[in-house]
Amino acid sequence: MVETIEAEFNNETGNIAFRATFPNNNGLLRHGETGTILVREELKNAVIIPQKATLEIMDRKYVYVVDDKNTVQLKPVTIGAEMPDLFVVSDGLKGNEKILLEGLRKVKNNDKIAYDFEAPGKVISELVLPSE
Repeated sequence: MVETIEAEFNNETGNIAFRATFPNNNGLLRHGETGTILVREELKNAVIIPQKATLEIMDRKYVYVVDDKNTVQLKPVTIGAEMPDLFVVSDGLKGNEKILLEGLRKVKNNDKIAYDFEAPGKVISELVLPSE
């Protein structure tokens, strides 16, 4: 449980200090030590997309949605959470829409395209992007 939070972020690291209490049954951390805490949150009915499927235009994220006529439409999306190489979309996409994954900079709105469909599970399982 989070007990206190500092008022300011560290501008150099982007971190914020806070104090939390949690069970430490195995004595993993001792008084004064620091560690990285992984907070798990269950996402029900979440729409998850690869980060590389998005474009950023003036601080907004967009994806190209492929319609039933194989035409791409640029659509704004709201990102609810970030995971390594993935975004959780909180608004803007339904779970059954096809999005363009490769060649985003080669198309423009209303272009008709030919594409190879890849199952979402396969795409996500093979998705590891290099760090910048």
